[in-house]
Parts: sequence; C-alpha cells; structure tokens
Amino acid sequence: MHEGTAAGYDAVAAEYAARLFHELDGKPFDRAFLAAFAQEAPPGPILDLGCGPGHIAGFLADAGRQVTGIDLSRAMIAEARGRVGGADFRQGDLCALDVPSASVAGVVAFYAIIHLRPEEIALALREMHRVLQPAGRAALAFHVGDEVRHVDELWGVKTRLDFHFLAPAYVEGALRAAGLRVLACSLRPPYPPDVEAQTTRCYILAERPD
Repeated sequence: MHEGTAAGYDAVAAEYAARLFHELDGKPFDRAFLAAFAQEAPPGPILDLGCGPGHIAGFLADAGRQVTGIDLSRAMIAEARGRVGGADFRQGDLCALDVPSASVAGVVAFYAIIHLRPEEIALALREMHRVLQPAGRAALAFHVGDEVRHVDELWGVKTRLDFHFLAPAYVEGALRAAGLRVLACSLRPPYPPDVEAQTTRCYILAERPD
C-alpha cells in the first residue's frame, strides 16, 4: 500500500533529512506540544508514525520515552537509524501496523495522514485506536486547508508526492468515528520561510477512552 508515497520519500530522503532534521530548533510550539505529550502520555512505549529521519522520535526519546519510529520509506528509515541512537526504527504502514492491540501508550503522527485519501485516514485512525492501550494518547499535526498539492521536485530533487491539506473539524470527526476522544485542538500560523513552508498548522491531542 502507498508505494508511490514510499518511492517519493525514498528519492528525497537524504535531502529532506539534511534540511529538516533540526527543524524543531526553530519551532517552540511544536517542542512544547511534544514535551507535554511525552509527560502526559501514560507509561509505556510510543510509536512515531511516518517518522521520516527520526527527529520527532529523537525528541521524545530525549524526553525519556521508549520510542519506535515507523515509516513507509526504506531510505527514511536508514536516515533515522544513522541519526538517532535513542530509538528503534522500522519500515511499516500506518494503515496496517504490525503492532499488537492495546500495546502502546502513545502514537505520534506529524504530517503523516496528509498523504492519505479520506478512506485511508479513517483506516489509519482505527489502527491508532487499536494499538493504543486504554487512556493512551494520540498526537497529530497536519496542514490546514482543502487542497491537494502535488510536487514533482523538492529542493531540486525529482520526486512525486501529494500533500492533502485537511480541515480540523474533519480530522476531529474522523478521530471520534474511530473511537478516540479529542482532548485539544490548536492552530498556529507558519514560522518564517527559512523554518518551514508557509501553511497554517493544526495540532490535535486525542485519547483512547478507558
């Protein structure tokens, strides 16, 4: 599943990692959101879904959490393993996780569901619900809007990727339909162009009910 997305990120993985591995340094909101998540999620392992080069997993590991990063792209997993020593990484699909039910305390998906069609988003969120233990937490981040941006290159590297911008109300509804309770939803404007793409961002915290 999602071979095109995997191939697209395989092509750009090295440049992506070189440019964005340290992006959290310029994003205080994101650091605070992730730090609170690391502190408030119940004891147990955390999954970083769509982990890319591993910077989110590394941040959570530095906060004292046991983290496994999962990504479709073999090249991204190779980048993560070479850059982050405090977490485990493996290839996988967030719509079909090779993880036992009710086995993790938290899942993080930063800009991962933006590559999914609506029916795939529903499946991914059901998978999050399945693998979370009762009271486990889910943290999502995505671009806000109603467009699909297709790119044939990033930073001068040829690739093919689609980025689905999403409405917060839609994602909240999909979380509830998957059996998760929405705890908080926050929007923020973009940081400067040298930090990130100029899009509004949404951050949602959800929980699997007891």
